[in-house]
Amino acid sequence: MRLTLKAAVAVTLLLATTACGSSGSGSGASSSGLNPPDLKAPAALGATEGQVDLIAWAGYVEDGSNDPKADWVSDFEKQTGCQVHSKTAASSDEMVKLMKTGQYDAVSASGDASLRLIASGDAAPVNTDLVPNYRDIFSGLKDGAWNSVDGRMYGIPHGRGANLLMYNTAKVSPAPTSWSAVFDDASRYKGHVTAYDSPIYIADAALYLKATEPDLGIKDPYALDQKQFDAAVSLLRKQNANIGEYWSDYLKEISAFKSGDSVIGTTWQVIANLTADEGAEVKAFVPEEGSTGWSDTWMVSAKAKHPNCAYKWLDWIVSPKVNAQVAEYFGEAPANSKACELTSDKNFCTTYHASDETYWKNIAFWNTPIEQCLDGRTDVKCVPYAKWVQAWTEIKG
Repeated sequence: MRLTLKAAVAVTLLLATTACGSSGSGSGASSSGLNPPDLKAPAALGATEGQVDLIAWAGYVEDGSNDPKADWVSDFEKQTGCQVHSKTAASSDEMVKLMKTGQYDAVSASGDASLRLIASGDAAPVNTDLVPNYRDIFSGLKDGAWNSVDGRMYGIPHGRGANLLMYNTAKVSPAPTSWSAVFDDASRYKGHVTAYDSPIYIADAALYLKATEPDLGIKDPYALDQKQFDAAVSLLRKQNANIGEYWSDYLKEISAFKSGDSVIGTTWQVIANLTADEGAEVKAFVPEEGSTGWSDTWMVSAKAKHPNCAYKWLDWIVSPKVNAQVAEYFGEAPANSKACELTSDKNFCTTYHASDETYWKNIAFWNTPIEQCLDGRTDVKCVPYAKWVQAWTEIKG
């Protein structure tokens, strides 16, 4: 099914703040100086413990109570004997805080949280051999810089999406091809430009500068030294004068494009679909510079009280049928390559570019900025995420 407005309401909390990983798949983070505690993944599973405690984005752990047609928890409980207790988190910061309590077994971590969980020892490496459905995960989601270290996976990929440029085809002419439409040329649409309301949006500016100001030497939009960071912040300060509103949930952006309050800005594929369904004349695409994006990963707590049920959940949530259900309900490309055969909308995976690895090579997945530069540089320190948060507050005034 295509995500309905009812479902959009259910998942709108997700957009209250940041989400997911670094550009493309790669060698993991330790080559950039991240040295997590030496934790071991289990060699085998034991008896299930009867319950599992999860932290998740809204729309990821559905038991039919929000929408009778969205229930992949009940069958899991019947088949495994693991009763699911879940807490919906409104932000990555909240997920990190909750994982530190040791009261939860697994979390659907986004890339702006995953490296923090790995570095602090709150997330343990996973034994992918104990997750049979892992073998069918798209290769582009494995060994990513946001979910692995030195080839050791710290979770099971769940899904992915790109941050697109959406515009009103009746009011924006000529059709844009570049992010310049919301940066250097944003004054053309003064008061009607929209942007994602999150510190991680600084990476969007850095991605644009990587293409347009090569002398800055930006290699990775999540690895910015002070000079590079200051340039991105400066660009966003200039953009701020042309912003009508920053969006942080599906429904506000849909409403703004319907009313004409917004005519151009960042979006997700699912929001573009819903906006068009609501009658707005919009198109959304990846501009010529590429784009940022997100990939969520189910990670297991190093303090998990129910690790066997947690592993059962990891395998269940990325099984073909369930992964297809979650992807359609939430509005993202599924992680399991066999899920596309099972979506109710047979064009779903084409729309979301699920199996198009060429498409994803142009997407720099959200990652957690840390002082050890993720691009491998050792002669400078990069600006850590806490300073991104501070700068974002100042950018918005």
